[in-house]
This record gives sequence, C-alpha cells and structure tokens, in this order.
Amino acid sequence: MYESFKWQWPGYFKMKKLIYQVYVGKRSRLYDHCTESVKKYAEWIDADYICQKQPILKIKPDVFNTNRSKESYEKYGGYLPIYEKENAFSYFKEYDQIAIIDADVYIRNNSPNFFDELTEDYDFGGVVEKEMPLTQIYQQKILNYSHMQYGSLKVWEDWSPQVPAPFMNMGIMLMNQSFSKYLEGQTPRQFIERSEFKMFVDGLGAWKWSTDQTLLNYWINKERMSIKKLHWKWNGLFSANTKIKECHFIHFFLKDKLPESGENVEQLMEVINAS
Repeated sequence: MYESFKWQWPGYFKMKKLIYQVYVGKRSRLYDHCTESVKKYAEWIDADYICQKQPILKIKPDVFNTNRSKESYEKYGGYLPIYEKENAFSYFKEYDQIAIIDADVYIRNNSPNFFDELTEDYDFGGVVEKEMPLTQIYQQKILNYSHMQYGSLKVWEDWSPQVPAPFMNMGIMLMNQSFSKYLEGQTPRQFIERSEFKMFVDGLGAWKWSTDQTLLNYWINKERMSIKKLHWKWNGLFSANTKIKECHFIHFFLKDKLPESGENVEQLMEVINAS
C-alpha cells in the first residue's frame, strides 16, 4: 500500500532512485569521461549514484566445461566481469527504481529524467535494438546475432527468423522495485548461478561470446515481466545509430573498434555534438 502511495503522491513521498555503474579493470579516458557524465546526471535528476570499481560477484565459468577462451576470464583473475553489474540487484531493499548504465555510456547535459519513463505498471524497461534507426550494415549484424544468440531459445513466439529478434540492449536498463520479486529472494550471485543460466555463464555453443544481455533477455521474457520498450533516444549506439545527434544517452559500445580505441574523447564529443 505504501509503495502505491509513493507513486500517486510523489510530492509527499520521495521516490528513492539509484544509478548503478561498474567500472573495473583497465582505466580509460573514454570510460572516465562517460562515468563522470553519468555521475553529474545523477546529481541533476536527484538520484543516488554508485560506481563499483572492484569486483564483487566474481562469477566464474566451469573451467572443465566452458567454451569461453581462457583469456576472457583469466585476465581478470578467473572471473567474468560481464556479470558484475547484476550486483545492483542487491539494492532493491533501499530503492524504488534502479537504472544500470554501462561505463561506456555518455549522457548529454540537460537530458530528461530517465526514471520518468518507467511508470508503476512496469517491472523493466529497455531499448529494443531493431527499433533503433540503424545503418544497413548493423541491421545485418543483429540479424546474424539474433540467430546465434536466440535461435534455439524460443524466447519470442511471434519472432520471424527473416528479421532481427526483438532483444533489448542491456547496456542501459531501468527497473522498478517490482522487478525484485522475480529474484525470489536470491542474492545477485545466487541468481546468476541458477542452473538454467549455466549454459550462458559457461559460454556453451553459440554463447561462447555472450554477455549478460542474452541471459537477461531470455529471463525477463520467460518470466513474462511487464516490460516497457523505451524510445531509442535513450540508447544511441555510436557508429550504428543514424540519428545519434538526437539521442540523450550515447553508447560507445565496442570501444576497441572505435578510432584510437575511443581514447580521443575530444574527437568523439565533436562528432556527437556537430550541428
């Protein structure tokens, strides 16, 4: 009942909001710039901000069963950093809404309040990649990716294999507290280590290169959560989105494939801000 009151009378009951980021491993000028923009944005919209800079969950694949390369986990001390951001799930007892934003996301000054996009009717919100204004090259890439990652999972009953799957890019996600009931009281580590996710963690078959994105898309749809498809302006994939200048959040994904591995931050800012 109290939770409902907070939604109906936000002027009397302050909604507690958290933006969570993970920035472990090697330092980067791009990641420094992006995380600083997110921290300032959190202050702007009156949300708490946490940037995790040390591994906590340390999820490890089964070294006797994994199809992942040794480099993918041994260079980080034997764990997979791709599952660290799920540690944000441990904060639902303290917050009404949580946004998880990758360290390679830059937020423009004066962007609207992201949390306003998810009303109490929804558990989860994210941007569907195929609904973004994408280059033809990237459209073909996500079609191939769709077959590799989701072809055998039967996540969407109405998905036609002639088009990309309606998966969400999990580099930017938004959750209401109602999302936490699907965790069934488990800690983030217990959640990731569910037997149904072992094939993803171990990188079996086509999931050799998978991240938490495949696992989460599979799970939120299997659970039939109330999911809101957010506008593509909330997740602008740099070099793939044809309208990047209209995006609130710029996602510099695949950093190592950017010019100078994304370290020429000034040049990147010129590109996204050019008139």
